[in-house]
Amino acid sequence: MSSSFRLQKLAITVLLMLCLSLASNAQQAPIAPPPTPQESQPPPPQDKDKDKAPSDHKEAGAAVDSNTYKIGPSDVLSIRVWNEEKFSGPVAVHQDGKITIPLLGDIQAGGLTPVQVQENVTKALTKYVVKPLVTVVVMEVGSKKYYLDGLANHPGEFPLVVPTTILEAISKAGGLQDFANGKKIYVLRGDKRIPFNYKDVLRGKHMEQNIRLEPGDHIVVP
Repeated sequence: MSSSFRLQKLAITVLLMLCLSLASNAQQAPIAPPPTPQESQPPPPQDKDKDKAPSDHKEAGAAVDSNTYKIGPSDVLSIRVWNEEKFSGPVAVHQDGKITIPLLGDIQAGGLTPVQVQENVTKALTKYVVKPLVTVVVMEVGSKKYYLDGLANHPGEFPLVVPTTILEAISKAGGLQDFANGKKIYVLRGDKRIPFNYKDVLRGKHMEQNIRLEPGDHIVVP
């Protein structure tokens, strides 16, 4: 009996040890989750205008062709001489057709193109400046104008910068008002009265009456 009891006790001991061994293996340390990557912070907004060079503001000239436009009294020219501010700036054309520039005096401009005036100013500057770089543009057209009077939507004074017909002039003025008599329009040119039938021209009839305007013309819309 004692031998059998010892065998049972040994078997129980071995079984307990096996259970303890299995339990210790099962109790493993929990695996820590992988670290969460930190969200990258967006770079601070940069001032795009900080590193920009200041814009070079240039004076806008009138829409004229510097090679063909003939300068006249009351036109305003912009004269720019590179690196010579005392010779640069706007100048008005006098009634005698001349412009006045400091130190240079009077220079003929009337009847000439901006390119020709540029050449004349360059020659005059050679007494004071070595190889002057000159630019001449028309800023305002004051010598060539036409007028639209009466029942147009926007009557008034208009610069005659480019060749313009009567129909184009009426279009620039926003067309005719509702009660305007389009058949009785006329152009006053000096002592002449030139008839213009707006409705005929719109229909493509008698297109010869759609003449080009000249400086000083008055379009009258009754």
